[in-house]
Amino acid sequence: MRPATSFEIALADLPRSAGSPLFERLRTSVSQVTRRTPLAHEAARWHTHTIGGVERRLAQPITFTPYASVRPCSARCSFCSENLRKTQGGTPASRLRPAPDYFDGLAHVLRALRGVPLSWSLSGLETSDDADWMRQLLQTLTASESDGPTIEDRVLYTNGAGFAAPQGEMLQRALQGFGLSWLELSRHHHDGATNQAIMRFRPEVAIGDQAVFERTARQLADAIALRLVCILQRGGVAQPQDVAAYLAWARQCGAGTVVFREFSRLDDGYRDNATARYLRAERVSMDALLTACLDDPEVSRTWSLEGLTEGYYFWNLRLRTASGLNVVFESADYGAMHERHATGDIYKLVYFANGQLCAGWEPGHDVLLDIRSEQVLAHG
Repeated sequence: MRPATSFEIALADLPRSAGSPLFERLRTSVSQVTRRTPLAHEAARWHTHTIGGVERRLAQPITFTPYASVRPCSARCSFCSENLRKTQGGTPASRLRPAPDYFDGLAHVLRALRGVPLSWSLSGLETSDDADWMRQLLQTLTASESDGPTIEDRVLYTNGAGFAAPQGEMLQRALQGFGLSWLELSRHHHDGATNQAIMRFRPEVAIGDQAVFERTARQLADAIALRLVCILQRGGVAQPQDVAAYLAWARQCGAGTVVFREFSRLDDGYRDNATARYLRAERVSMDALLTACLDDPEVSRTWSLEGLTEGYYFWNLRLRTASGLNVVFESADYGAMHERHATGDIYKLVYFANGQLCAGWEPGHDVLLDIRSEQVLAHG
C-alpha cells in the first residue's frame, strides 16, 4: 500500500460536506489545496493562551467577531441564519442590544487577548446600520492593536445599507483608515426586483434600489477591495445562466471577487421554524449547480480552476475568469462546526452585546470570559 500524500492527509480532515462526488472530481483538477484547519498534532498551528484563568488552545488562523446587534437589521432575508433557533433554547444573539458600556467591555476583552494572532471579522446583524456605533467600533478595535491581539486581516460583511445613507462617505473613509483588507457586500441577484424579493430591505433603506446599490458598490470598489456575495436559492441564482449573468453584472459594479454560497447545511440541533423550513424548501445544491456550470462550455469555457480551501466547517473552490474576476463557490456544514466546537479547542471568537466572549455563535454557550461577572467580582 502506497503512503498517503500530503494532499490526501489534508482531505482526511475536511468537513463532511467536502466528501461530495463533486469535491472528488475537483481534487484531480486543481493544483493547490489550502487547509485552514490545523491537525491535532500540528503544534505550530495552535496558539495557547490563558483566558479567564483557563489555558486554551486556539486554532490558527482564527477570527474575532464583535457581533453587531445595536438595532434590527435593515434587511429581512428569509434565509438569514440569525433567525435559526437551537432546540436547547437560550437568548439568540440577534435579540441582544449593547449596553452603554459595551465598548469598555470590548476593550477589556481585547486586552485579555493580548498577543493572540487573529483577524477581525465584522458581522452579526448589519454593522453599518448605525454609523456612529460602527465608527466607535472601528476606533475601539484600532486602539486595541497596540495592547491587544496581533491582527492579520480586517474584513467587513455587509448589505451596504449604511454606505448609501447620509453618513456613508464617513464610514467609507473610516474603513480606509482602519486598513480594511476587503469588504464582502451581499447582493443575491443581479436584477433589483428579484433581489428585493429575497433580501426584503425595509422601505426607508436606499440600498434596496438597484441604481443606488450599483453606484454605492462602484464607490466602495474605488476605495476598498470589493467582493460581492450571492447566496444560491430557488427564485434567485439557481442555474448556470444565472451565474454567468451575475458575474457579468458584478464586473460592472467594480467587484474583484464574487462568492456564491450555498445555504449552510443544518444538523438536528435546530428548531423547525420558518427559517429552517425556508432553507429546506429553497435550497439550491452547490454541487449540482457548479457541476452544471463546469459542464456548460458557454458558462465556464474561460474559467481557470485555481484551488480548493477547507476551513473548520466549510470548503470552497476558487477559480478565475478570463477577464480576471476571482470567483468562489462555497459550501458550509453547521454540523461539522458544532463537532469542532465540542472538542474544547477554540476555532472562533465572538463577543456579544451581553458582555460575553464565546467560542462560537451562541451567547451563553462556550463562554470564555463574561464582563458582567468580572464587574460583579471587582465591585463585590
